[in-house]
Amino acid sequence: MGKAELTIAEATAMFLHVAQRMQDSQDVLTKADQAIGDGDHGIGMARGFAAVQTKLEASPPATVADLLKTTGMALLTSIGGASGVIFGTLFRSGARNLTDASVFNAETLSLMLADGLTAVQERGKASPGDKTMVDALTPAAAKAAEMAGASLGEALEAAAEAARLGMEETKGMVAATGKARALGPRALGFADPGALSMYLLLYFMAQFVTSGE
Repeated sequence: MGKAELTIAEATAMFLHVAQRMQDSQDVLTKADQAIGDGDHGIGMARGFAAVQTKLEASPPATVADLLKTTGMALLTSIGGASGVIFGTLFRSGARNLTDASVFNAETLSLMLADGLTAVQERGKASPGDKTMVDALTPAAAKAAEMAGASLGEALEAAAEAARLGMEETKGMVAATGKARALGPRALGFADPGALSMYLLLYFMAQFVTSGE
């Protein structure tokens, strides 16, 4: 089940693992976006997480809040477009109530996802059912809140699975926002690329913690 919690150094290593795996996922995300968007989501996310990798390696953060803020700012300034704003907001706002956090544990995860979700919805005006990353983030945040007293590995695995199921549900949705909105029913049968990215983020975090890398 992996570690119960991570030190700041270990949490930084986890984010570096995620950054590399998100870059490796460029083609998967590109194909997902080509189905219902303009095909640039994979390129943008890869560019964003390359920037995260560069920032974290150049200046390792001293606190969990700094780790999330640095990650969010790197994504915000390098991805561009709506994805940059949304995923940047997720991490920057996820740090809101973690000023005193000295470790990354299941409670940290719960606060990060809850505050990140609130801010993402305020910024993007998307609700569950609109076929966006919110459809993966909402159930993940709820599951993380349920698992706040568990080990980090258990909480991440549960949150990632909740995000996966939420992402799968977007295949049956007609988009209410973004470029896919113009497709109407033609977007049915395809997962939202942002929801896929949200799932992968949590999956790669869980992968790091439970594999003992």
